[in-house]
Amino acid sequence: MNLRDVQRDIVDEFSVFEDWLDKYNYLIELGNELPDLAPAYKTDEYLIRGCQSRVWLHAELKDGKIAFMADSDAVIVKGIVALLVRVMSGRTPDEILEDDLFFIDEIGLRQNLSPTRSNGLLAMVKKMRLYALAYQAKANDKTSKK
Repeated sequence: MNLRDVQRDIVDEFSVFEDWLDKYNYLIELGNELPDLAPAYKTDEYLIRGCQSRVWLHAELKDGKIAFMADSDAVIVKGIVALLVRVMSGRTPDEILEDDLFFIDEIGLRQNLSPTRSNGLLAMVKKMRLYALAYQAKANDKTSKK
Protein backbone atom coordinates (compact mmCIF):
# COMPACT_ATOMS: atom_id res chain seq x y z
CA MET A 1 0.00 0.00 0.00
CA ASN A 2 1.50 3.33 -1.01
CA LEU A 3 1.50 6.58 0.92
CA ARG A 4 -1.56 7.97 -0.88
CA ASP A 5 -3.57 4.78 -0.28
CA VAL A 6 -2.85 4.89 3.45
CA GLN A 7 -4.01 8.51 3.52
CA ARG A 8 -7.22 7.60 1.67
CA ASP A 9 -7.87 4.86 4.23
CA ILE A 10 -7.48 7.40 7.04
CA VAL A 11 -9.88 9.80 5.32
CA ASP A 12 -12.40 6.93 4.97
CA GLU A 13 -11.99 5.96 8.63
CA PHE A 14 -12.62 9.51 9.82
CA SER A 15 -15.58 10.02 7.47
CA VAL A 16 -17.75 7.69 9.58
CA PHE A 17 -17.66 10.16 12.47
CA GLU A 18 -20.08 13.06 12.30
CA ASP A 19 -18.68 15.28 15.03
CA TRP A 20 -15.24 16.14 16.30
CA LEU A 21 -15.80 14.71 19.75
CA ASP A 22 -16.00 11.26 18.13
CA LYS A 23 -12.95 12.04 15.98
CA TYR A 24 -10.97 13.08 19.05
CA ASN A 25 -11.97 9.83 20.77
CA TYR A 26 -10.76 7.91 17.71
CA LEU A 27 -7.46 9.83 17.81
CA ILE A 28 -7.07 8.82 21.45
CA GLU A 29 -7.68 5.17 20.51
CA LEU A 30 -5.03 5.41 17.77
CA GLY A 31 -2.58 6.90 20.23
CA ASN A 32 -3.22 4.07 22.67
CA GLU A 33 -2.35 1.57 19.92
CA LEU A 34 1.01 3.23 19.22
CA PRO A 35 3.84 0.88 20.25
CA ASP A 36 5.79 1.98 23.32
CA LEU A 37 8.82 4.11 22.59
CA ALA A 38 11.99 2.86 24.25
CA PRO A 39 13.05 5.06 27.19
CA ALA A 40 16.38 5.72 25.42
CA TYR A 41 14.43 7.83 22.89
CA LYS A 42 12.44 9.80 25.47
CA THR A 43 15.21 12.33 25.89
CA ASP A 44 15.69 15.95 24.86
CA GLU A 45 17.61 14.79 21.80
CA TYR A 46 14.42 13.26 20.34
CA LEU A 47 12.00 15.92 21.58
CA ILE A 48 10.24 17.88 18.84
CA ARG A 49 10.56 21.62 19.33
CA GLY A 50 7.47 23.69 18.62
CA CYS A 51 4.96 21.36 20.24
CA GLN A 52 3.02 22.48 23.29
CA SER A 53 2.98 18.88 24.50
CA ARG A 54 6.06 16.74 24.71
CA VAL A 55 6.51 14.64 21.57
CA TRP A 56 9.47 12.37 20.99
CA LEU A 57 10.37 11.08 17.53
CA HIS A 58 13.02 8.60 16.49
CA ALA A 59 13.73 7.33 12.99
CA GLU A 60 15.87 4.54 11.58
CA LEU A 61 16.63 3.65 7.99
CA LYS A 62 16.08 -0.04 7.27
CA ASP A 63 16.46 -1.45 3.76
CA GLY A 64 16.09 2.00 2.23
CA LYS A 65 12.88 2.78 4.13
CA ILE A 66 12.39 4.90 7.21
CA ALA A 67 10.85 3.44 10.35
CA PHE A 68 9.45 6.11 12.65
CA MET A 69 8.77 5.57 16.34
CA ALA A 70 7.09 8.20 18.48
CA ASP A 71 5.32 9.01 21.72
CA SER A 72 3.68 11.96 23.45
CA ASP A 73 2.60 12.87 26.94
CA ALA A 74 -0.77 14.17 25.63
CA VAL A 75 -3.42 11.70 24.47
CA ILE A 76 -4.74 13.60 21.44
CA VAL A 77 -1.25 14.56 20.30
CA LYS A 78 -0.20 10.93 20.66
CA GLY A 79 -3.05 10.03 18.29
CA ILE A 80 -1.93 12.66 15.81
CA VAL A 81 1.64 11.42 15.82
CA ALA A 82 0.31 7.85 15.49
CA LEU A 83 -1.41 8.92 12.25
CA LEU A 84 1.79 10.51 10.96
CA VAL A 85 3.81 7.40 11.83
CA ARG A 86 1.22 5.23 10.08
CA VAL A 87 1.43 7.33 6.92
CA MET A 88 5.19 7.89 6.75
CA SER A 89 6.75 4.78 8.30
CA GLY A 90 7.95 2.18 5.85
CA ARG A 91 8.46 4.75 3.10
CA THR A 92 11.58 5.77 1.25
CA PRO A 93 12.95 9.25 1.89
CA ASP A 94 11.90 10.22 -1.66
CA GLU A 95 8.29 9.15 -1.06
CA ILE A 96 8.10 11.22 2.11
CA LEU A 97 9.62 14.28 0.50
CA GLU A 98 7.70 14.12 -2.78
CA ASP A 99 4.18 13.44 -1.57
CA ASP A 100 1.82 15.83 0.16
CA LEU A 101 -0.08 14.92 3.30
CA PHE A 102 -3.58 15.63 2.05
CA PHE A 103 -5.31 13.64 4.79
CA ILE A 104 -4.58 16.35 7.37
CA ASP A 105 -6.90 18.82 5.64
CA GLU A 106 -9.36 16.26 4.30
CA ILE A 107 -10.24 14.93 7.75
CA GLY A 108 -10.37 18.50 9.08
CA LEU A 109 -7.54 17.98 11.51
CA ARG A 110 -5.74 21.28 11.03
CA GLN A 111 -8.99 23.26 11.22
CA ASN A 112 -10.09 21.56 14.46
CA LEU A 113 -6.90 21.94 16.44
CA SER A 114 -5.99 24.84 18.67
CA PRO A 115 -3.34 27.14 17.17
CA THR A 116 -0.66 25.68 19.45
CA ARG A 117 -1.60 22.08 18.53
CA SER A 118 -1.69 23.05 14.86
CA ASN A 119 1.84 24.45 15.21
CA GLY A 120 2.83 21.20 16.90
CA LEU A 121 1.40 19.20 14.01
CA LEU A 122 3.45 21.24 11.56
CA ALA A 123 6.55 20.75 13.74
CA MET A 124 6.01 16.96 13.72
CA VAL A 125 5.64 16.87 9.92
CA LYS A 126 8.69 19.11 9.51
CA LYS A 127 10.82 16.88 11.76
CA MET A 128 9.77 13.72 9.89
CA ARG A 129 10.63 15.37 6.58
CA LEU A 130 13.97 16.49 7.98
CA TYR A 131 14.76 12.88 8.87
CA ALA A 132 13.81 11.92 5.30
CA LEU A 133 15.99 14.68 3.89
CA ALA A 134 18.95 13.60 6.03
CA TYR A 135 18.60 9.95 4.99
CA GLN A 136 18.20 10.98 1.35
CA ALA A 137 21.37 13.11 1.52
CA LYS A 138 23.25 10.26 3.20
CA ALA A 139 22.17 7.84 0.47
CA ASN A 140 23.13 10.30 -2.27
CA ASP A 141 26.50 10.83 -0.60
CA LYS A 142 27.17 7.07 -0.59
CA THR A 143 26.16 6.85 -4.26
CA SER A 144 28.45 9.70 -5.30
CA LYS A 145 31.44 8.15 -3.53
CA LYS A 146 31.18 4.88 -5.49
